[in-house]
Amino acid sequence: MNLSFDTTTLREGYLSGKFTVSDIIREVLARIEAGDSKIWICVDTADRLLAQAKEIEEKDPNSLPLYGIPFAVKDNIDVAKLPTTAACPDYRYFADEDATVVAQLRAAGAIPIGKTNLDQFATGLVGVRSPYGIPGNAFDPQYIPGGSSSGSAVSVALGQVSFSLGTDTAGSGRVPACFNNLVGLKPSRGLLSSTGLVPACKSLDCISIFALNAFDAQAALRVAASYDPSDAYSRPNPLSLESPRRAYRDGMTFGVPSPEQLQFFGDENYLNLYLQSIARLEALGFKKQVIDFSPFLAAARLLYEGPWVAERYWAIQDLIKDAPEALHPVTRAIIEKGIDGTAVDAFDATYKLQAFRQETLSLWESVDFLATPTAGTHYTIEQLEADPIQLNSNLGYYTNFMNLLDLSSVAVPTGFTPKKMPFGITLIAPAFHDEKLLSIAHKLQLASELRMGATEHQRFEPVLPAQWDSAPIAVCGAHMSGLPLNHQLTELGATFQRSTSTSPRYRLYALPGTNPPKPGMVRDESNGAAIELELWNLPQSQWAAFISQIPSPLGIGNIELSDGSFVKGFLCEQWATSQAEEVSAHRSWREYLRARS
Repeated sequence: MNLSFDTTTLREGYLSGKFTVSDIIREVLARIEAGDSKIWICVDTADRLLAQAKEIEEKDPNSLPLYGIPFAVKDNIDVAKLPTTAACPDYRYFADEDATVVAQLRAAGAIPIGKTNLDQFATGLVGVRSPYGIPGNAFDPQYIPGGSSSGSAVSVALGQVSFSLGTDTAGSGRVPACFNNLVGLKPSRGLLSSTGLVPACKSLDCISIFALNAFDAQAALRVAASYDPSDAYSRPNPLSLESPRRAYRDGMTFGVPSPEQLQFFGDENYLNLYLQSIARLEALGFKKQVIDFSPFLAAARLLYEGPWVAERYWAIQDLIKDAPEALHPVTRAIIEKGIDGTAVDAFDATYKLQAFRQETLSLWESVDFLATPTAGTHYTIEQLEADPIQLNSNLGYYTNFMNLLDLSSVAVPTGFTPKKMPFGITLIAPAFHDEKLLSIAHKLQLASELRMGATEHQRFEPVLPAQWDSAPIAVCGAHMSGLPLNHQLTELGATFQRSTSTSPRYRLYALPGTNPPKPGMVRDESNGAAIELELWNLPQSQWAAFISQIPSPLGIGNIELSDGSFVKGFLCEQWATSQAEEVSAHRSWREYLRARS
């Protein structure tokens, strides 16, 4: 089966009946079996995977945003009933529950296939520091795959899965994307929950997403991103879902480092490809501005030269004390240094970092995003093993500052060297501008006209996918999936995004005399409750048609979600509730209907 696993192709096949979820799971397992065994540390059993496929097949493909989409999980992120090793056999344990992000993706219809290889304890940008072997680079196994999320990247590039989860503390979600011709999304810190993640640097860690294209990365992000009160570092997105700051607009200005601040470590091919990429952005209508990159570089040096290495030591302190021989020699050499710092060193570095943050803030008043190389060069395994510490450090030149300065970023493939090895650039913006960067990445991918990953497939749309021309609407009653008026959404091309709830500031009423029965929701600051909602992506061209069907006393207003963000959705005029039965105690229109029946 020579089939692309990008999400659009799979969705079209499911809707047309060309194949089933079970067919795709069997093909996934066949591709994994025929491929490099060092990509995966653990693959779930065929019986369990096919059982999940059968459960999904019983549902409407339109009801789940990631219906039947196979994905891989880096083996420092928990998947229920599978072992988590962080590429250290002595650390191995079986997870009782999915990590929060995995659970959200699974609820949206995606199927976690198994756990992928990595640089041990997510320490490295190279992909060669694992007792489970070195996953071969998708284009040439003599070259490093990039790390630490090596297996996650290679599995997507070879078309074994549609997307994968990695992590990114210092560049682990971007460097492997560059070296395997993928989109690598490093989300804003705290946007994706870290519950169920083995920490590297707990205050900086991000779960990242590898995908064949920017649209697939965006589809996974929209499902996975939500505030998680169980994660002390989780943050609600302060930008509303329909904010124009989340999307592409014409006339954006981008910053590039001054020529003397660029570093390619003698690699003329990467230099030329970077210049071509910048020229392509300008040809697309973006305006270039040279910036001073020095505060970013200074911040980057703090990551491994400062006290943040102590966080890596904290994360595995019992293991490194009791069984230091269990660690890869290079990993151990890096992490052991974390014990040497003092509290004074930590505060000194914190003060320096805050100064760098302040210095970079004014930059964002004149540019919308930065465009840097993702990496300055690409090493062979032989080169890397001859000088593992320094060459790894070189690969972090454009990545190590990102989480320290609280930025969002997307790695985008843009070309190939004469040796047919991939190159890409990274788009950078302040935190919570992830979707804006993805929309820019999409335009750049179209212009670059590259195949997806190491597959033979290309899929280039003449316009932005419909999901980028849509805005979410929150529904709390008869328009929810499976209820009588849901067809008014689906007939206009709306697609389900996710289930959620309001903030605890709303009251729900059963409106009398409505057919079919409808609720009315009003805001009450002092006596409210959290009410169940569904978010649906409605094409912007269809909003007028949808709103015209809404009868009085209902209307569309701003609704506060449980994570503190706001979205357009159904509200009711206060006067209509005077003769209505309050059903807030049920916290859900569905639950009220069940109780009444």
